[in-house]
Amino acid sequence: MTTDEQARLMRANQANWDARTPVHLASRFYGLDQDLDPARWFASFEWEDLGELDGRDVLHLQCHLGTETLAFARRGARAVGLDFSEASVAAARDIAARAGTDVAFVRANVYDAEQALAGRRFDVVYTGKGALCYLPDLDRWADVVFRLLRPGGLLYIVEFHPLLNSLGPKPAPDEGPELLLRHDYLGGDGPVHRDATHTYTDGPAVEGATESYEWTHGIGEVLGALIRAGLTVRSLRESDELPWPRWPRMVRTPSGWWRLPEPRIPLLYGLLATR
Repeated sequence: MTTDEQARLMRANQANWDARTPVHLASRFYGLDQDLDPARWFASFEWEDLGELDGRDVLHLQCHLGTETLAFARRGARAVGLDFSEASVAAARDIAARAGTDVAFVRANVYDAEQALAGRRFDVVYTGKGALCYLPDLDRWADVVFRLLRPGGLLYIVEFHPLLNSLGPKPAPDEGPELLLRHDYLGGDGPVHRDATHTYTDGPAVEGATESYEWTHGIGEVLGALIRAGLTVRSLRESDELPWPRWPRMVRTPSGWWRLPEPRIPLLYGLLATR
């Protein structure tokens, strides 16, 4: 796929996320109608891996509504969120202002982040939980991340495990509680085209741009892109918990997150790399 074709599909995704934003603001999923608790989107191991953030420059790529970005600021970081959706960035600024939290938000495609941030460098770059699937070229992305980091800086990815995205219920009319391997774990066959009026949240239907494109990236592809960019992989964790119940069978854990009762399989992974 050419760079021009990738750019066209990412523009379609940008329009789709602009259209999703009012739906997500109206939903209960992000808890915006309650006492805002951005830390609920983080597994405990994330804070262990990230370490002390007070006084550090933290960049959250593909931040959407910026709810997780706020958690970094509340831990003392100089936090910046970046997203390509103008509607999302506007909403994130409003949410941060209402929360009384000092966070800067920048609208830009992740591939243009270095120019949009005027060459600024960061101690930590964070991304994940449904972000990488919207990027067609991980080598290009990893090169951008490398240039955004100061020497010694760390990249932390917390992303949905490719195995989770490979699972799905039986097709109708036989749909039941069992999950099957229904989708590719490995990419390579081009993007998955979706045209849906509803998103992963509750709330009203999406109006306007309903089409989006997603790319499948196995863990090996992610690791390879980071290594080729010159980053050093320090750790990789796999977790069987998610911050919300993806499927009806999932049970709540003592952490407040959700897992499948059986079998135990990875649903999330955390990857730490340094420059």
